[in-house]
Amino acid sequence: MKKVADEIPAYSYGTPAVGTSPVSLDELNALKVSVGFTVEDECYLRMAGEVLDGQTKQIVAHWRSGIIASIPNLARHSRTPEGAQNPEYLAKSNLRFEQWILDTCLRPYDQDWLNYQHEIALRHTSIKKNQADGVQSTAYVPFRDVVAFAAVLNDTIRIYLTAKGHSDRDIAGMHLAWTRSLQMQIVLWTKTYMDLAKTSNEW
Repeated sequence: MKKVADEIPAYSYGTPAVGTSPVSLDELNALKVSVGFTVEDECYLRMAGEVLDGQTKQIVAHWRSGIIASIPNLARHSRTPEGAQNPEYLAKSNLRFEQWILDTCLRPYDQDWLNYQHEIALRHTSIKKNQADGVQSTAYVPFRDVVAFAAVLNDTIRIYLTAKGHSDRDIAGMHLAWTRSLQMQIVLWTKTYMDLAKTSNEW
């Protein structure tokens, strides 16, 4: 499996540190059917992974520095409670953000992938946010911001999928596979927020 760096702080994919997802593989397979995710999408995602590999740093800089940094209600989630910048936290989480791009495209959607989706969601809620890097920041990322920013991720990734001269058909196929995958991931993250809503409003 390709990695964006030899050492990625707090990246625990496939390790015992990651708990078991409350979503079953059967439920994941049903979700694939609902979103229209097919074997062809899997092939296109692998193609996308080869295209995006080597561009992840640029992509995350685009998302974080070019977009999120200019939106106060989003930028605050990687800053101190007083609003000061936290470069070390940003650098560590950026590496994980980069690796998430490759994991989306190149990992098999098996139990380890399903488990790590749950871990990603937990790290955006008050259950685990800030713990991975031992920092002080906002207590959680509101679910509304997670879902809303997905539109930006889907829109902006397309230009990077054109980088290696693929046909318009292949670019469209890669982009559709990416958006379907992200839609599934958001649904999986929703489960964690919904369970948490019984005791805490993090919408």
